[in-house]
Amino acid sequence: MKPLQISAETAQKLSETLNLPLEQIMHLPQHILLAKIAEIQKKDQ
Repeated sequence: MKPLQISAETAQKLSETLNLPLEQIMHLPQHILLAKIAEIQKKDQ
């Protein structure tokens, strides 16, 4: 599995928001990361 194609800034913001280590963010499967982003958006609304 290859690392996600996201910028370092994006990875840092996700790491802070999800309370996960940066290394874990970079190695999450894409579909899981998208699901977590969707959860964050639901909480914000």
